Amino acid sequence: MPPKFKFTREEIISSALDVTRKNGIQGLTARALANELGCSVKPIFGLFKNMEEVQTEVILSAANLYYKYLQEEMTSGKYPPYKASGMGYIRFAKEEKELFKLVFMRDRTNEEKNDTAETEAVVKILQNAIGLTEEQAYKFHLEMWIYVHGIATMMATSYCDFELDYISDLISDMYLGLKHQFTKDKEN
Repeated sequence: MPPKFKFTREEIISSALDVTRKNGIQGLTARALANELGCSVKPIFGLFKNMEEVQTEVILSAANLYYKYLQEEMTSGKYPPYKASGMGYIRFAKEEKELFKLVFMRDRTNEEKNDTAETEAVVKILQNAIGLTEEQAYKFHLEMWIYVHGIATMMATSYCDFELDYISDLISDMYLGLKHQFTKDKEN
């Protein structure tokens, strides 16, 4: 009969997420995780092949948490849908600095990019809200995302700590400027 472990995979992943929140992904070692759990490393390696598997699960959990932030902002009604997506991104960076870095600031050179569904959704929102072509809406979104990512990165690295109301104003200013730029020919 296989040994019975006192922790589940989910409990270990949750603790690994906590270690990552405190120390970043580079601080997620078997020893640090065992300390967080209050055990030896044996239960970890009884349920996971290696620490890379644990790290992969932490990345997935952090990404899922990010999507919860997006969902909260998108359904709160506090902001229009497109702005809500940017505010969720920035709030995640502000409140979950290490997890934001893990999801959005790691080297992804050899990873397959799979954010097309999210991009397509916000491009559609822009097309409907402003009346842009798909190509224009994609370019608008890319320019807006670069701006939002810059703010989020500054928040995640503690370069600055703006209040969310101020960030909302900044995003509105950028949005209106881009909207003017992309629709100026329609106004003439």
